[in-house]
Amino acid sequence: MNRRLTALVTACAAIFAATAARAQASNFPNAPVRIITDSAPGSANDITLRLLSEELGKIWKQEVLTINQAGAGGSISARAASAAAPDGYTLFMPAASTFLQLKGAPGVAANLPLELPRDFVPVGFVTNQPMFIGSSLTLGFKSIGDMIEYARKKPGELAYATTGRGRITHLTMELLQQRAGVQMQLVPYAGGPSAAMPDVVSGRVGVVLEGYGGVASAMTGHIIESLAVASTTRLPGFETLPTVAETLPGFEAGGWEVIVAPLGTPDAIVKKIAADLNTALDSKELNAKFNALGSFSRHMTPDEVLAYTQEQQRTWRPVLEKVARENP
Repeated sequence: MNRRLTALVTACAAIFAATAARAQASNFPNAPVRIITDSAPGSANDITLRLLSEELGKIWKQEVLTINQAGAGGSISARAASAAAPDGYTLFMPAASTFLQLKGAPGVAANLPLELPRDFVPVGFVTNQPMFIGSSLTLGFKSIGDMIEYARKKPGELAYATTGRGRITHLTMELLQQRAGVQMQLVPYAGGPSAAMPDVVSGRVGVVLEGYGGVASAMTGHIIESLAVASTTRLPGFETLPTVAETLPGFEAGGWEVIVAPLGTPDAIVKKIAADLNTALDSKELNAKFNALGSFSRHMTPDEVLAYTQEQQRTWRPVLEKVARENP
């Protein structure tokens, strides 16, 4: 009898908890919501989050606050977000790098990289910022295929400009070289594409890649040749620009952001936030602002966010390991 009573009480408690969570979700939010980011004010992630927060605020009729907690490679913000109450009122939008770092590598914090669903509950996807690839006009390339063919004929001769070793620009070209079976020469520029552009224009460095904002003026001004974009499909507004994937099937590279919540956040609230996030991402005004920054929104369910982050880890960690071996 005691066992039956215990089972009944447990079942009733579960029903009560589920009912309470649904009630909370139906009224969510009834107070300001905080979204923590590991990026500094004025950074690309910060700007993306502030634009999104404004749109979510319209939907929720509540203030949505951007909380910047940069430092320690994302470790500080991850710790703060994971310690927050699991009620949906504190969310986390880290940079992709917090998921892609190598555990135990020099300079990587002990609580990184983040793993889903071990560390946080996945909620939704925000935007990705695919890498754009351009080349010096002096080389005469008209496609990414031309670049690959040249690199195959002249191993190690073709140089490419990136924002630094280990950054997504460097890793993108490492992955491209692996997939294409070619060898190219890395030339890092601490000052980013603006510092590299004179060398690319002159032909001293043949190739440059960066998010659209970093190469937009050079591409639209036809100072360099636009070769391809590393998105899965051709982008709105760039329909004539081929994707790398059209030459190397499945290739995708760029920055991205997802929204996650502290462990223990009720499923009903997670689903409510996910649905409202997708509603926000349907805004034409918001997408126009994102697109102007070279960012492109994408709908994902929590399960799709989990699958996406895990797929990105499988893609990039071997590349990171290769870079670490070659640069101990």
